[in-house]
Amino acid sequence: MMESIKELLQKEAAAVLNIPVGNEYEKAINMIVEQVHNKGGKLVTTGMGKAGQIAMNIATTFCSTGIPSVFLHPSEAQHGDLGIFQENDLLLLISNSGKTREIIELTQLSRVLNPNLKFIVITGNQDSPLAKESDVCLCTGNPKEVCALGMTPTTSTTVMTVIGDILVVETMKRTGFTIMDYSKRHHGGYLGEKSRTLCK
Repeated sequence: MMESIKELLQKEAAAVLNIPVGNEYEKAINMIVEQVHNKGGKLVTTGMGKAGQIAMNIATTFCSTGIPSVFLHPSEAQHGDLGIFQENDLLLLISNSGKTREIIELTQLSRVLNPNLKFIVITGNQDSPLAKESDVCLCTGNPKEVCALGMTPTTSTTVMTVIGDILVVETMKRTGFTIMDYSKRHHGGYLGEKSRTLCK
């Protein structure tokens, strides 16, 4: 079993190191800074299933680092939650296949509401409908899942999480987010105590 675990770790690590890195990241970060930090909009993240859980994590991490963000469930969006969108908002979509029906429908509905809405997609399929419709496409590299069946989202969700971390960290650098800013958003728990100590 130890050898099997080491092999899994190597495959996951290789998938992270093989994430394609290009000018798309700079475009995505510029878009987040411009729409949210400069113009006062917010980042709306979305995804179905496990991709949706990653999208939710990205939203909460952005919130804690100075970029107002909210997770929008694509199914709930069709029952009124689409009203979350306001002027200058930005949409971040996550779909490994780039063909997720609920996500495609969400993009169509949201652009009926706001034809100028821009969106970023994180996907493993850069030739997919979502990738082609997006303003910026961040490709995961489409790694093979380490799941024994090759089906369960495992490696794909790992790289999606890492891409989210890249966006958060590089945006923090661009906006000049400080430890003082951080402490104002973390009042409780270990991180709150530690950030206030570092501010002294």
